[in-house]
Amino acid sequence: MTEIFKGNFTQQEPIPEAGIEAALQVMRSGRLHRYNLVEGEVGETALLEQEFAAYTGAKYALAVASGGYAMATALRAVGVKPGEPVLTNAFTLAPVPGAIASVGAVPVFVGVTEGLTIDLDDLEAKARATTAKVLMLSHMRGHLADMDALLEICAAAGLIVIEDCAHTMGAAWKGRASGRDGLIGCYSTQTYKHMNSGEGGLLITDDDEVMARAVILSGSYMLYGRNGTVPPAHVFERVKYDTPNVSGRMDHLRAAILRPQLAMLDGQCAAWNERYHVVEEGLRGTPGLTIVERPEEETYVGSSIQFLLLDWSEAAVGDVLARCMARGVELKWFGGAEPSGFTSRYDSWRYAPSDPMPASDRILLGIVDMRLPLTFSLEDCAQIARIIKAEVSAVFQAAD
Repeated sequence: MTEIFKGNFTQQEPIPEAGIEAALQVMRSGRLHRYNLVEGEVGETALLEQEFAAYTGAKYALAVASGGYAMATALRAVGVKPGEPVLTNAFTLAPVPGAIASVGAVPVFVGVTEGLTIDLDDLEAKARATTAKVLMLSHMRGHLADMDALLEICAAAGLIVIEDCAHTMGAAWKGRASGRDGLIGCYSTQTYKHMNSGEGGLLITDDDEVMARAVILSGSYMLYGRNGTVPPAHVFERVKYDTPNVSGRMDHLRAAILRPQLAMLDGQCAAWNERYHVVEEGLRGTPGLTIVERPEEETYVGSSIQFLLLDWSEAAVGDVLARCMARGVELKWFGGAEPSGFTSRYDSWRYAPSDPMPASDRILLGIVDMRLPLTFSLEDCAQIARIIKAEVSAVFQAAD
């Protein structure tokens, strides 16, 4: 009998009861705005900032409206100007080049490896060939590059590193929390990320001036002393008159929802990895399918899984996706010529001119992606792997 998976790939876990109760208290108070506080009150948003800074080991954290807003704020805080090139991954999601374009800068795309990380040789070449001062490094789908080698290249080229950690909250390279290798780390708390507030984001740094500028950019007015992690007053005095307000604050309601999730995050990451390992092992040995192997130095969070159908035709990949969908398994493909849902590729973003990258195009054409929500059981994951393995094998054998 043909197995059909009955689960929902977009169904998240409920908000923890502690988050619901905290949110109700905020709503009952009527004080949702982060700076609407009574005398002596810290507030949910500032507490989240303190707790997230402690979790990552950063000096400062700033809670904002979205991960994309965090990235754009980071670019403004380091002084990126309109027309400047900013290096970034060719394999990423649209908010990353979108953040670069939003400040008037020009994304310059760097290739992708079969490990789904930024191509360090291409990074080094493009750092030499451009006047870029910043690398917006996307840890796309939770895959961490060799951060030691990357930092050496960036130091030699004089590149500031801003990390997009939307998919690596809770991950690490050689024990260093993702987001701590760059000057700034940016995170998302959008529904499909590792903490869920619908929309939201966080920014971390150890740099006093970067943080002071980011706080003012986020819309602190002259109330920055009420933030959770605050640089010295003299730093604000130096920057407050020439840093614009580009309002994008997080409110107390979203912070209240997030704080209990942060306390649970390590356990959630372990639960994702259990599911990831079940699917990964179930797919091993599938004819025509390449597993993306993870380096030993990487502590990853398997909230999604990717595999490669390298050198398959577009029609054959499409056949796999359709056959799996007919059996209830929703796969996404990053190789399509037209954007579909959240998937798109570097040549889709026509506001960012790009040259063809044949080696990267080959890999992008083979990337298949699947979410692993924690509402799936381990048995669900084993069934999903069986279905994918059967359908990939059938299409591969038919093409032989």
